[in-house]
Amino acid sequence: MTALDPHSATSERRLVERPALPLTGVRRFAGDLGGAYAANGLVGLIFSCTGPVAVILAAGASGALTQAELASWIFGVFFLNGILTIAASWAYRQPLAFFWTIPGTVVVGGALADLSWPEVIGAFIVSGLVILLLGLTGWVRPVMEALPMPIVLAMVAGVFLHFGVELVLAVGVDPAVAVPMVAVFVILSACTPLGRWMPATLGALLVGVAATLLAGRFDPGPASGVFARPVFTAPDWSWQAMVELVVPLVITVLVVQNGQGVAVLRAAGHHPPINAATIACGLWSLAASCVGAVSTCLTGPTNALLTGSGARARQYTAGVVCGVLALVFGVFAPVFVRLMLAMPAAFVATLGGLALLRALQTSFTGAFGGRYTMGALVALLVTVADVKLLGIGAPFWGLAVGIAVSWMLERQDWRQC
Repeated sequence: MTALDPHSATSERRLVERPALPLTGVRRFAGDLGGAYAANGLVGLIFSCTGPVAVILAAGASGALTQAELASWIFGVFFLNGILTIAASWAYRQPLAFFWTIPGTVVVGGALADLSWPEVIGAFIVSGLVILLLGLTGWVRPVMEALPMPIVLAMVAGVFLHFGVELVLAVGVDPAVAVPMVAVFVILSACTPLGRWMPATLGALLVGVAATLLAGRFDPGPASGVFARPVFTAPDWSWQAMVELVVPLVITVLVVQNGQGVAVLRAAGHHPPINAATIACGLWSLAASCVGAVSTCLTGPTNALLTGSGARARQYTAGVVCGVLALVFGVFAPVFVRLMLAMPAAFVATLGGLALLRALQTSFTGAFGGRYTMGALVALLVTVADVKLLGIGAPFWGLAVGIAVSWMLERQDWRQC
C-alpha cells in the first residue's frame, strides 16, 4: 500500500487525517510535475487574483479602507494561504488550494457601512476561533459526508453556471478579445498533439493577452508601490459585529466554500481531508485576521481548475505551483493587482469560463445522473437565483432548501443510503 486508504477504519477514527504515505519527496515531485499541471496552477492563481481580488477592492471601498489596508488584506489572503496550499497539497498529495471566502467578503463589504474596520477585525478573529473549535470537535467530517453529493454538486453547478454565462456574454460584448481565446481553446482541446504541447487554458490566456495588447485595451492605473506591507490593526469587540458577521462567515467557510471544495475534489476522484482542512481554515483565519484579511477556506473554483486535466495522482503538483505563485503574488500584491485590473473584463470572464467548463460539466453530470434529482434541481435553481437572506448567500440556501425538498419528496432515495 503506497498511501493511506482514506476510507479505512483507522482513518475514520482519526481527528486529523494522516497525510499520504510514503511522504512525498523532492524527486517524486519533480517527476510528477509537468507542463499541463504547471499551467493549471498558473490559471488557478490568475483566476484567484482577478475577479476575486476585485471583490476585495469593492468591499474595501464600502468601508473607505486605505490603500495600505487593502494591500495588507490582499497580502494576507495570498501569501499566508499560499503557504497552507503548498503544505497541504504536498502532504496529502492532492490539490488543496486554500484562499478566502468570496461570499464572506461580500458580507463584509455590506457590514462596513455600519461597522468600523477594527470591529470587523474582531469578528474575523472570533470567526477563526469558532471554525477551529468546530474542526477540533470532529463534527464537520460526518456532517459533510452525510450530505447527499448530487445536491451538493447541484449547488456547485449553480455557482459555476455564472462563469459559463459570463463566458457567453463576453463573446457577444467584446468579441475582439473573447473570440480568439475561445477559438484557440477549442483548437488545442480538439487537437491532442497540440494540447500536449500547449494546454488549452494556457493557450487561451496567452492569446487573450496578445489580443488585449493589439487592441490597445491594456489600461493600468497609477502605480501604488511594489512590495506589500502588512498592516496590523488592533481589534475592537462589539456584539453588533459578532451577530452580523461571525455566523455568516462561519457558514460560508464551512458549508458554502469548503462544501464546494470538497465536492469538486471528490468529483475529480480525490478524498480531501475534511477535518484537517477545517482545523487549518480556523488557524489560518486567525493568522489572516492579524493583517486584516478575511477568513480562509478550501476554495471550490480554484480547485476545479487545478483538477481540470491530467492524471489524478499528479494533480497535487498544480496545487503546489498555485501556492508558490500565490506567495509571489502576495509579496508583490500592489504590482500584480494593478496589472490584472488593467485587463478588460472580457478577458477575465472568458478565461474563467473556459477554465471551468469541465468542472461545470462534471457538476451537472454528478447532480442529475442518479438519485436526489428533485432536490438537486431545487438546489440549482435557488443558487442561480442568487437571493441572500439573513445576510447569508444563496449557495447555503440552495443546499438547505434542496435537502429539505429532497427529504420530503424523495424518501426512497434517502432510504437507499
